[in-house]
Amino acid sequence: MSIPSELPEGWVRVRLDEVAEVRLGRQRSPKNHSGTQMRPYLRAANVDWNGLKLDDVKEMNFTDDEVVVYSLKKGDIVLSEASGSASEVGKPAIWNGEIADCCIQNTLIRVRSYGVDPDYLLHFLRGEAMRGAFVRHSRGVGIHHIGSAKLAAWQVPIPPLDEQRRIVTALEEQLSRLDAAVAMVEQSRKRSWQLWASILHQMAEGTLARSVRRPVKWERTDEVAVIQGGIQKQAKRRPVENKYPFLRVANVPRGSLALGEVHEIELFGGELERYRLEVGDLLVVEGNGSPDQIGRAASWRGEIENCVHQNHLIRVRPGVRLRPEFLELAWNSPKVAQQLKKVASSTSGLHTLSTAKVKSVEIPVPSLEEQDALLEAVQQWRTKQLAAEAAQQAALVRASGLRRSLLREAFVGGLVPQNSADELAEVLLTRIRAEREATGATKPRRRNPRRAPAQRVRTPEAAPAPEPPPSPRADARTLATATQPTLDLEIPS
Repeated sequence: MSIPSELPEGWVRVRLDEVAEVRLGRQRSPKNHSGTQMRPYLRAANVDWNGLKLDDVKEMNFTDDEVVVYSLKKGDIVLSEASGSASEVGKPAIWNGEIADCCIQNTLIRVRSYGVDPDYLLHFLRGEAMRGAFVRHSRGVGIHHIGSAKLAAWQVPIPPLDEQRRIVTALEEQLSRLDAAVAMVEQSRKRSWQLWASILHQMAEGTLARSVRRPVKWERTDEVAVIQGGIQKQAKRRPVENKYPFLRVANVPRGSLALGEVHEIELFGGELERYRLEVGDLLVVEGNGSPDQIGRAASWRGEIENCVHQNHLIRVRPGVRLRPEFLELAWNSPKVAQQLKKVASSTSGLHTLSTAKVKSVEIPVPSLEEQDALLEAVQQWRTKQLAAEAAQQAALVRASGLRRSLLREAFVGGLVPQNSADELAEVLLTRIRAEREATGATKPRRRNPRRAPAQRVRTPEAAPAPEPPPSPRADARTLATATQPTLDLEIPS
């Protein structure tokens, strides 16, 4: 969704570097890992959609001269210059002087306003990042870079200064309401997840169905299932002649499979028979950066023919004493998850599983009739759980659409009324230029000799990415009357 070329009367459109200094941070190098002038610095990991995260701020050596160039002042905006995730490119936050003598690394770009309201610039840049404009103009393969030069040439709509402040006030009032609504939905999701964990715990303990004898017997996994590792990805396995679909860790969230992007791998004689997945196989994630995600698992239901799996997934094939559906739910229950976390930990700080560790994990093994009774009880809860999750997700999607709509309306003059008594934006620009010239801050830019001097240089447009569905028009009434989903669930007594 692009911003219209026509602007309200009194507004102007300029390059960002006409109203702000745009500077890339300093590169991190081994020679600066230590020194006599160690100072804190921000990197991309410190920038979040909700502001700055300052719980983990690193240090490196900056000389006094470098501090002048790379330090932050109150009101500076920092943007993530690059990211492996397209949705994170250009993500901005504002600096409020939280740490003295703090500088920036070259994973961030600093935007320092010359006279435009910094909060206005922050909201504009955030809107551009959210609608994917920065990533459409980024470069690089795998890692998306926006670059300081590209950002400096970015076209910015500038209203009169007083109107900028009215826009900021209106935006922050509306966005605070939206944030409160989103927080309610997230809290609802958290309660829903907690309830589901409770249901799985009761299932594993056998208390969810009255017909189950207690206590339920727990046995080692290798006594009731066959455990096997997967195929290591190597250069010789580049898919050429004997290629087959190949599941990775990314394909196995907890309790479900994500099969939108399935890679292929080359197999050799006999390997298909050995590694081919069968309906009912449980795929267990061998390692993860988060201990809470270690051992998460999902069942294979034959979605793709002749599919195999990588060595970072461990296959658990249930024997005749286990229903595959019961195994999946029991494996993702809190008590089994605690075992997995314990056996995966190590003194080195790494968290990984192995086939031997998976074999040692104990799981509940009631009779097949009791498993069927427990599965039936779980399904009644799961139906309500899925309905609640769908309502919560729909609310979050709508909130995201309202946020984009609010930001869009703000920068085309649709959020607050114009006031003919406001000083024109062109007057503000004239004053900014005069102040910069007086301090010697202006630098001539190279111009296209074929272009008329008075014509502004516009950022070249890349092929637009597919647009999301139209966002609902955001206004105070919409937000004030918005309702949040509630969970129509009961805790079993």
